[in-house]
Amino acid sequence: MQVDDELLSRLEKLSFLKISEDKRKEIIRELSEIVGFVDNLGELDTKGIDATFAMSDTATPLREDTPNCNPKIHKEILKHALKSADDFFVVPKIIE
Repeated sequence: MQVDDELLSRLEKLSFLKISEDKRKEIIRELSEIVGFVDNLGELDTKGIDATFAMSDTATPLREDTPNCNPKIHKEILKHALKSADDFFVVPKIIE
């Protein structure tokens, strides 16, 4: 996959990000590098390797899942949102 200005414009639209003109070439170069690395992973021969293979037999340690609500954090995060309502982000519906 080739990352070009057209693809970057589409990613901008989907992510609601605006990339300045002076950063576009750098972002395209970096995204191309990342995609190239991922493409290289597809060339690895994984025949005969179990899909559930892991480097360690120990499971990920679990922790108690306890809710924590700090109103200061809510306000700090939501002040960066373009739109918010009832302590939630409001975003346009995007379905392609």
